[in-house]
Amino acid sequence: MEQRKSPNTQIEAAHTTLAQLCLDASAKHKNKIAFSMICEDKLCREVTYTQMGNRAKQIAFLLREMGVNKGDKVLLLSENCPEWALAYFGIALAGAVSVPLLTGFTPEQISHIMKHSKVKAVCVSRALMDKIDTGSQVPVFCIDEFKESENIEVEVSISGDPNALATIIYTSGTQGSSKGVMLSSKNIISSALSSLFFKKVFPRDRFLSVLPLAHSYECSIGFLAAVLSGASITYLDRPPSSSVLLPAVKLIRPTVMITVPLLIEKVFNNAIAPKLRKNALYKFPPTRLLAVRVAGRKLKKALGGCIRVFGIGGAALSPQVEKFLYDARFPYTIGYGLTETAPLVAGNTPLRFSFGSGISAPRGVKLRIEKVPGITSDEGEIQVQGPNVMLGYYDDDEKTAETFTQDGWLRTGDLGKLDGKGRLHIKGRLKALILGPSGENIYPEEIEKLLGSSQLIEESIVYSGQKGEIVALVRLSEAAKTAAGAIEQTLEDLRTWVNKQLAAFSRISKIEVKQDPFEKTPTMKIKRYLYI
Repeated sequence: MEQRKSPNTQIEAAHTTLAQLCLDASAKHKNKIAFSMICEDKLCREVTYTQMGNRAKQIAFLLREMGVNKGDKVLLLSENCPEWALAYFGIALAGAVSVPLLTGFTPEQISHIMKHSKVKAVCVSRALMDKIDTGSQVPVFCIDEFKESENIEVEVSISGDPNALATIIYTSGTQGSSKGVMLSSKNIISSALSSLFFKKVFPRDRFLSVLPLAHSYECSIGFLAAVLSGASITYLDRPPSSSVLLPAVKLIRPTVMITVPLLIEKVFNNAIAPKLRKNALYKFPPTRLLAVRVAGRKLKKALGGCIRVFGIGGAALSPQVEKFLYDARFPYTIGYGLTETAPLVAGNTPLRFSFGSGISAPRGVKLRIEKVPGITSDEGEIQVQGPNVMLGYYDDDEKTAETFTQDGWLRTGDLGKLDGKGRLHIKGRLKALILGPSGENIYPEEIEKLLGSSQLIEESIVYSGQKGEIVALVRLSEAAKTAAGAIEQTLEDLRTWVNKQLAAFSRISKIEVKQDPFEKTPTMKIKRYLYI
């Protein structure tokens, strides 16, 4: 893939810190709106770039008054809002290390993380104050009750090492245990800059944020990449259901959105696919592409009419949905990454790639495929080296050592291959791989994609049963629940259809139905380890 220079509107930040980035962006973009919020279908809580710098400095001053010193850990717990961003930069300007947490953590988990990371202060929103143990004697700062004082000019020391620890992100991990991923300013900012090689961003751009800021995906690509470029970001005051999202896109008319596959897959399955199947143009092969293009224009209009970058990452996208987006010439981009890589590892540029052609690593990031015992094909574990790779796991040298090779490459735990042009093709998780009766490689994710292409299935996981048989655990869609006829026969017909498209050794033996939704990660991936 051709590597393009970053737009000259961006802050030159390849060798800087989060603190310096905040002040540089504040000075460069001044009275332009940096952050805003949608409250009851109206814009509120607007913050300019100048105010961003001033408020972040004042928060840094308050943290120091609370006893926070350079290198201390500060917990950050809040819903998405402008104040989250201000507190994040304020912690950096205080010379401290942020510990941002997802709002879904329980009070017990938060208490454990506070003790594990040895936090010296807490920045929390009023709505989540009850999740903090007030008996811990750690000082608490309510971020949405902070008022900027225009009469106070605070000086801060911003000298710092870009390679020093800047944030610790706790993630649920593959076995359900929390791991503290240690990231430096260089890790985080290099990842944000890398995203700008795939999607140009300008000060005129309008981001609509729908993913949690405490996740590295939204923080680096949906937040810091926007600040680097002087763009504006708007946050929602409620979770992004359709009843919340539709008025928001109409009001903001966003140009950039960063999402997960589940969001666009639901839109396709519930609103686009049913209409296409009834469309006479779609039923007639010579005019099918025309029907898809028309549907694509309607999708863009439904998202406000101005979308030019629609980022999709955090999990695998259904091939059926991606084929629609590609044929519709919708400006989507695919990204792959991990929290441990801050998070971006590879991606592509909207409307400038061929369907199924794979994704490319940005400049400075290296990929290699390491052979795995038992896998005889050209596929293997994806391993990464670059400025985006984490410092390690907090207070866990053993886990850190396991995650890196002897020559310093990060083991991703994902399976894939590199083609002749160096582009990455991802197969699935190494731990999810099933070995067939004669050692064949069975990739559950590929079978799950086939199941997901049916209008009957909302979501699924595929695993090896006690006798080595292939089992599919599925959650039915609303269409399946309301369909006429016996569901048992319908599922048997589905199993037969799926198996016709699979090699004999990877065919499904039985389909089991789950009534309740699967428990998921923040990027809406099923927590597979809970069900296998």
